[in-house]
Amino acid sequence: MSPIKITTRDAATGPVLQISGELDHTTAPELRDLLTTILLQPGQRLVVDLAGLDFCDSSGLTALIAARNHAHSAQAEIALAAVPAPTLRVLRIVGLDQIFPLHPDSHSATQP
Repeated sequence: MSPIKITTRDAATGPVLQISGELDHTTAPELRDLLTTILLQPGQRLVVDLAGLDFCDSSGLTALIAARNHAHSAQAEIALAAVPAPTLRVLRIVGLDQIFPLHPDSHSATQP
């Protein structure tokens, strides 16, 4: 088991969350709690960088949907960056690749 590590940084387009470790039923609440502290302005983009993600279960997917809802309630955008192949496969199977803009890395996701 890899504990989750979430770091935040600011980019020109808005906040970037870098997630590493496992996003599962035991760690997803950390992401959901962190979302309540992130203030987004209309037009900003919240980027969730998953380059360091080792595993994501349905609770993790639900937390990502919560991030999307948080962004949209602030009239902001959201994008996922560097989604690992196993997680990307699941996103495609359940159709979430249709609601999340996907980028190969956080650099491209933070371009205006």
